[in-house]
Amino acid sequence: MNKIIKNMSKKQPNVKVVATGKGLTINAGLLPTFRFLDRLDFKDRIESYTKVKRGVNALYTFSDSVVSVVAGFIAGANTLEKVEVIGSDETLHKVTHSVPCGDSTTLGRIFRLAKAETVHGLESVVSHFRGRVWKSAMRSGIKLKSACSVMWVDVDSTVVGVCGNPEGADKGYNPSKHGQKSYHPLLAFVSETKEVLHSWLRCGSAYSANGVTAFMRECMARVNKRVRVVLRGDSAFFVEELMNYLDSANAGYLIKVKLRNLEGLLSSKTWLPAEDMKGWESTEFQHKCGSWKKERRFVALRKVKRVDRGLIDVPVYEYFCYVTTEGGSPLKIHRTYGKRATCETWIEEFKGQLKGCSIRTSDFWANSALFQCAILAYNVMKWMALLTSSTIKTWEVKSMRFWLVRMAGKLLTGSGRLVLTLPERFLYRKEWFEWEKMSRNVTL
Repeated sequence: MNKIIKNMSKKQPNVKVVATGKGLTINAGLLPTFRFLDRLDFKDRIESYTKVKRGVNALYTFSDSVVSVVAGFIAGANTLEKVEVIGSDETLHKVTHSVPCGDSTTLGRIFRLAKAETVHGLESVVSHFRGRVWKSAMRSGIKLKSACSVMWVDVDSTVVGVCGNPEGADKGYNPSKHGQKSYHPLLAFVSETKEVLHSWLRCGSAYSANGVTAFMRECMARVNKRVRVVLRGDSAFFVEELMNYLDSANAGYLIKVKLRNLEGLLSSKTWLPAEDMKGWESTEFQHKCGSWKKERRFVALRKVKRVDRGLIDVPVYEYFCYVTTEGGSPLKIHRTYGKRATCETWIEEFKGQLKGCSIRTSDFWANSALFQCAILAYNVMKWMALLTSSTIKTWEVKSMRFWLVRMAGKLLTGSGRLVLTLPERFLYRKEWFEWEKMSRNVTL
């Protein structure tokens, strides 16, 4: 320490800065990512699922553009111009044999070729990749209940404000900027692995539960028939049509209740002290709402929020009520629903850290295709973490990008081989090489 202080007291040397370095990159961590994509046959699968045709003289295919945008999202790009900068890294081209993506104008033009069937193909290829990753994970000894027995699926929507007038953007519920046009994506997460099971980009005026039954039908089509799916959703998804479908599909649900006279209904029930929760009471009952065709199981808890003083002291309660197909005490159901809070964290991770809704054009289907590219990028990071180590599994996108992807490197050539040199010392060195080793050895 004294030596460092002594050196700092000396006059700083005059340093000349020149921008002539060759073979340098700040995204050396994309090498394991590209290698992982190659293991997935990423380009070929994108090509076969989307079938976007370009002219015979075209330099770049649609799958080239998808790879570039996915890599751009992982490296932190939030515009097509930044995707272009990341994609022009010559060092990465040499060590990964990736194809340059062209300029941002070319990328935008290629994505505007996307149609509804293109987006559906991108949605389907996510499921294809998931199956291969999960099989590899289980072969390596990782236990996945979601692949074998029960899959908890957290469904939620989010608001993405936009500038200008991109196609499909509309005014709707927007808590941060009232009256701003927006999109209103719907996402389903696999609770166990934190990855996106399915997603839709919707117009901003869509209500949270709009199309949720069809959405869940598509989710179910992407899950092994032997696996029981249990949906967990907030009160926006308290919809009879959705519950009827899940009943018919032998799936389960745990949904927060939304009724006009909920407190009146609950106040008439018999309440008992909740186990292990001092000051809480619980109840459960069968109930059929006005237009429902069948009764369903309701569970509820309450605690005293305040006491209104008067001739007679009247306790005012805070209620928590759920409709569910799952067994267990009301307290267990309440705690299980509480795990859904992490779903909102994943959405913010996708929107804020990955910038998943930031790259847009004026065309709705192009924007939907770019949105699916962001889903692919998010899932690729989660899949690589799943297959690597327990430490990286706990990291969010920004941590993976900061400690694994944003890595300085220099490409050296000689003796007929390429060597990518990294700093001798850096934080999470062990985790980086575990991650890189996984990308070389994993069988998908």
